[in-house]
Amino acid sequence: MTDLRLGTYESVIGLEVHAELLTASKIFCGCSASFGAPPNQHTCPVCIGMPGMLPVLNRRVVEFAVRAGLATHCRIAPTSRWARKNYFYPDLCKGYQISQFELPICEAGYVDITVDGTAKRVRLTRIHMEEDTGKNIHDGNSSGSLVDFNRSGVPLLEIVSEPDMTWPAEAGAYLRTLRSILQYLQICDGNMEEGSFRCDANCSVRPKGSTTLGTKVEIKNMNSFRAVERAIAYELERQVRVLEEGGTLVQETRLWDPDREETRSMRSKESSHDYRYFPDPDLPPLVIPDGFVEEVQRSLPELPDARRARFVEKLGLPDYDAEVLTARRDVADYFEAVVAAHGNAKAASNWVMGDILRLVREQKLDDAPVIERWPVSAAHLGALIALIDGGTISGKIAKTVFEEMLASGDAPAAIVERKGLTQVSDEGPIVAAIDQILAANGPKVEEYRSGKDKLFGFFVGQVMKATGGKANPGLVNRILKEKLGA
Repeated sequence: MTDLRLGTYESVIGLEVHAELLTASKIFCGCSASFGAPPNQHTCPVCIGMPGMLPVLNRRVVEFAVRAGLATHCRIAPTSRWARKNYFYPDLCKGYQISQFELPICEAGYVDITVDGTAKRVRLTRIHMEEDTGKNIHDGNSSGSLVDFNRSGVPLLEIVSEPDMTWPAEAGAYLRTLRSILQYLQICDGNMEEGSFRCDANCSVRPKGSTTLGTKVEIKNMNSFRAVERAIAYELERQVRVLEEGGTLVQETRLWDPDREETRSMRSKESSHDYRYFPDPDLPPLVIPDGFVEEVQRSLPELPDARRARFVEKLGLPDYDAEVLTARRDVADYFEAVVAAHGNAKAASNWVMGDILRLVREQKLDDAPVIERWPVSAAHLGALIALIDGGTISGKIAKTVFEEMLASGDAPAAIVERKGLTQVSDEGPIVAAIDQILAANGPKVEEYRSGKDKLFGFFVGQVMKATGGKANPGLVNRILKEKLGA
């Protein structure tokens, strides 16, 4: 848990997440929804709000919303309604945002999280669809700010939690779990740095034991899980400090300053009536066709919790391994492909969690929504593990083979044959090497026999060195123990 100094107060945290959907086109027009184009290239009269232009709903957005709702145990509304959220800001070209208000498409779900071994359920108030806004660009070389409307009209899901979290670490766990679910569903890439997975945190404090919510403060401008946790921690302590000094908290929106690691006041916080919601006259109520929800339900993949449980129950992995391997769908898929190539699940887990994920991080392959270029193929890694289990190579030699696999892309068996790396399992050469080493280290042999057991590792190391690392470790250990009288 984050070390908060709240004294006689307790904290209440709720999160609003905006997830950009991985549709090819925008929510109400045919413009591309892809990221990274030059400014204002993916625009048309509809998404930049030209008078008289009518929106046409993207069916894929509805499907993705239902997928998210089912995966988070929500009730799917048979009828939902579009609303106009009215406010004036430069990146909102129409002067209103098409969203949902009174009748959202998904309600009353939940997400289960675990923090420090303790399970907790975070309830969801709602999931609704809406269009994204443009993006303000504040260029220091320009006399003013510019607006890029490429993002305007990109489909969003807003996922609103109940104020069920009490610690920054719980907020972080909730966000990681939610992002993992959306990535498994393949409806959002979860990239916080690019803004496709954004979070606003609502925080308040109240006297311990009270059931009345305190004054809510919203925090924006957080682009990583770490930033969310640190911003919440700072804000909660700030609120307690204000109250203990006799001050009064105001409902406001504050920005997180990552350089100073503090929140700063941005504006007073609006309430729903400030947005003057009303039903959108250009869009009829959304009626879900018969059988649509059931069709989407059948298409859902195995989700992280279920996959994690299967890895533990069916593959015999420790809870920690299963947690790491299922955090990303692409990692879990790669791991299962390794196990399909050779069935030693624990060895596959060790290699994937160790050497593979280390290289993935070093090569920044995990910056992409889906890892497509793995350091080595799953089939080759499975074959390498099979060579170890079959006694063809030792674990130490396997590291050498692995490095050659990275460099050449060749199959491990071909590398072993080409470089003459086959493990020595003939007792004759091993016995000869051991006898020579024991004869050359008589004093250490006596020390070992007098009780200095740690010297056994020294003898093993000398034997492996003498055999170029090729000696079968099991045979080395057994023969050494026999020779030393252990």
